Amino acid sequence: MSVGVKIFAGRASRQLAEKIAKEYNVDLGNVKVTDFSDGEFQPSFEETVRGQDVFLIQSTMPPSENLFELLLMVDAAKRASARKIIVVVPYFGFARQDRKDKPRVAIGARLVANMFMAAGIDRIMTMDLHADQIQGFFEVPVDHLFGSTIFFPEIEKMNTGNLIMAAPDAGGAKRANSYAKQLDIGLAICHKQRKKANEVAEMTVIGDVSGKDVVLVDDMIDTAGTLTKAADLFMAKGAKSVRAFCTHAVLSGPAYERLTKSAITELIVTDTIPLKSEHDKIRVLSVSKLFSDVIDKMVKNESISSHFII
Repeated sequence: MSVGVKIFAGRASRQLAEKIAKEYNVDLGNVKVTDFSDGEFQPSFEETVRGQDVFLIQSTMPPSENLFELLLMVDAAKRASARKIIVVVPYFGFARQDRKDKPRVAIGARLVANMFMAAGIDRIMTMDLHADQIQGFFEVPVDHLFGSTIFFPEIEKMNTGNLIMAAPDAGGAKRANSYAKQLDIGLAICHKQRKKANEVAEMTVIGDVSGKDVVLVDDMIDTAGTLTKAADLFMAKGAKSVRAFCTHAVLSGPAYERLTKSAITELIVTDTIPLKSEHDKIRVLSVSKLFSDVIDKMVKNESISSHFII
């Protein structure tokens, strides 16, 4: 344990933060959040942070109170004379709003980055951003970790010579191709067309999946529409089985129902977002050791490149 390091958690990610603190061999810091009758809330550190390197852990999935709570914690740490403030955001919310894809819309990811900068962070650590260019929205160092560090050993175990990597859409082709190259196996891609957000209109398969064990990889699973349609389509094209690896288990709306009815044998996710409920097809891998190791290397000013498998 390094002297001068304190780890705190927001309410949305307390379970993960406890695991990270345990891996790092420190007690999780004491944060009290006072709720007022009108819906306002105020976090406060119940121990000194003066001169300390403070790590604040919170994923910023909806509701937006999770993001604002983290911003308030940053401001509180800054006003309490913390030496450095590092926000650990396992799941970076609003990351899908990384550009103007139509007129008169916000670039939400840039706005969130601006708010973090204005609050006074010294560094941010996150995992599998929906768009890599979001790193450029910050004026402080960004440690962008990859879910492949967790997933690759699991996929390697499944490779009995009949495996094929797959992407549920063209946007995930680069990620799936990286796995395929590393494992020296084939690649298949689903091409999708959307008429509106969260609704897939049409899908086609590029590549031969007949008789193969398909492994789908993506950064997140939200309503599960794309993933389950892709899985069903692969099975219709003669695939032997379909498994999916998704870093962030958003799982909103009809996701659980779709997963139950789909051809997906198993969905492997991480605990960057806590599951709303358990499911027979879902298996969770923890990112706690990875984040703990990176925090340790950051404090000791050591390289973290060894953590990037793909």
